Amino acid sequence: MNSLSAWFWSESFWLPPNVTWAELEHPPPGEEYPRADQLLSCLPLAFGVLAVRVLFERLVAKPCANILQIQAGESRRAQPNAVLERVFTSTTSPDSRRVEGLSKQLDWDVRKVQRWFRLRRNQDKPSTLTKFCESMWRLTFYTGIFTYAIRYLWVSPWMWDTRQCWYNYPFQTLSPGQYNYYVAELAFYWSLMFSQFTDIKRKDFLIMFVHHLATITLITFSYCNNMLRIGTMVMCVHDASDIVLELAKLANYAKYQRICDTGFVVFSIVFFITRLVIYPFWIIYSVLVESWEIVGPYRSWWLLNSLLLVLQSLHVFWFYLIARIAIKAIFKGKVAKDDRSDIESSSEEETDTNVKSRNKSQPNGSEQSPKKDNGTNGFTKGGTKDH
Repeated sequence: MNSLSAWFWSESFWLPPNVTWAELEHPPPGEEYPRADQLLSCLPLAFGVLAVRVLFERLVAKPCANILQIQAGESRRAQPNAVLERVFTSTTSPDSRRVEGLSKQLDWDVRKVQRWFRLRRNQDKPSTLTKFCESMWRLTFYTGIFTYAIRYLWVSPWMWDTRQCWYNYPFQTLSPGQYNYYVAELAFYWSLMFSQFTDIKRKDFLIMFVHHLATITLITFSYCNNMLRIGTMVMCVHDASDIVLELAKLANYAKYQRICDTGFVVFSIVFFITRLVIYPFWIIYSVLVESWEIVGPYRSWWLLNSLLLVLQSLHVFWFYLIARIAIKAIFKGKVAKDDRSDIESSSEEETDTNVKSRNKSQPNGSEQSPKKDNGTNGFTKGGTKDH
């Protein structure tokens, strides 16, 4: 066991050349350096965060939803069918061949079978009230932690001169502000990791899982490596756009469409500035270039940059999705359906079928275009996250 621990905490991997763990274990009097065991409290705190979230949603978010007349509502339920239910337990989206087989077995129209599976999938989806409470909780946390970070970083010299993140590294004192910020963020992201399996399911579940895992690894790694100065800026930059996003989602759930559309466009701009400009050209540049010049590269330095670049690649992918929605919001006046939509609709097929039937009965044989309801937009269907 000791040999495994020695291998994992190898000084040649974690620390710059000519630096030892012994030096970091004995800081000057009155000072303290980060220690890995200080993060063990984050796991029980994560469950505490989940408990606070449950209380917040019941005591704060739901009353706010009631004031805004947001109700849980009831989604259309699929008619009971033992055969289809057995198939649904094995696959929620059967392929066309299996649908045709079920159609013949039940003597149902193929579209009726497809509609049954859509309704059955939507049965398990959360209501607007549930999504409102989730977004309000995230908004509250992001606003609080971002405000705390800005107040702390505003008086920190390394925010204005990133080269100071690397002077005298890794012998940099741990401040109470840094410790509190790190523990709060790490506990929150652990809670997101746990709750992802019970929260709203989205199409990018795997991508979000990778994002949370990379974020937790990056936070833990930077703390153990005493890269807290640059780490606090990374977390602050990521929280900025999430505040605007959650505000836009809340406006959507409350059916304030103009505020929702405006908020999403503002979110797109903030996301672009923080994650595609500030993050790569200010923070990643500091870690890649300035740290190389001042400290020099070492093994864990390569891992750190790899994690930062993983996050950046996810930012590029998300901004592609966000930009598509924002452009539609600008030119069509409403936020269009989100590619990450978590609720499917069978009403369009039904509308098409009904319209065709009515068209056949028109005296002049002319066709009428079906009117699709644009009121249900991407935020109602799950929104674009979060961080």
